[in-house]
Amino acid sequence: MTEFWTTILEFAQTTTARVGNQLMQDFGHVQASQKADGSLVTQSDKWADQEIRDAIASTFSGYGILSEEGNQTFPGTEWCWVIDPLDGTTNFTRGIPIWSISLGLLYQGIPVFGYVYVPPVNEAFHGFWSGSFELAVPSGAFRNHHPIHTNHDAPSNNHFFNVCSRSTSVIQAGFPCKIRMLGVASYNFLTVASGAVLGSVEATPKVWDFAAAWVIVQAAGGIWLSLKEEPFPLVPGEDYRDRSFPSLVLSRPELIPVFAPFVEKVKI
Repeated sequence: MTEFWTTILEFAQTTTARVGNQLMQDFGHVQASQKADGSLVTQSDKWADQEIRDAIASTFSGYGILSEEGNQTFPGTEWCWVIDPLDGTTNFTRGIPIWSISLGLLYQGIPVFGYVYVPPVNEAFHGFWSGSFELAVPSGAFRNHHPIHTNHDAPSNNHFFNVCSRSTSVIQAGFPCKIRMLGVASYNFLTVASGAVLGSVEATPKVWDFAAAWVIVQAAGGIWLSLKEEPFPLVPGEDYRDRSFPSLVLSRPELIPVFAPFVEKVKI
């Protein structure tokens, strides 16, 4: 791994660990307020967002920043960090131990590196994705620095598929797997990357919910299908505050005809 990518990985690891340690102190002990879009926010979200933005600004001069609780307009810089300081705020406030901190690094509006830390279970996922760029990007997806890959099993009643609360319309007669609902978009997708589930659908994820996971899923061998519009590359000057990107994530392309018919009603 080149010095550049080593620096990127070490920064993500160190920053999310530091922020996660503080969030664990607040976990289950804070009150949330409702934002205009109906989602919840706490002082912990806002603190974590500021901490991460300050760390980026002091380490990566000239890099743009797009974050859920800060600037939500893509600045159009060649390199840009996309931050979700606390994905799963409802779980966080209720003491449910599934929530995460996500950092995605974009090059020319497309994610090439993703890092997601899940403090309550001490899991850290990261991955690299060069796409069509001629960048010297490392390869692979990892959980706690061990390689991960998607599951190539055939669907059965002993396999899982994740949904969100707004995509329960997929639960119909004949659905080929057991259903799980975790309440955290990034973690929903990462369980596909790690091979724990065969697929996942999210009806209203924002770009900061999945910029990091988008990289990790594909680096692990999965496939990402946008059900409405393609999220990347991001558009300079575009405000992503109210933009949702319904997505179906699967462990392999052969499962598209199996699950696509069930997600038709999720398209919004």
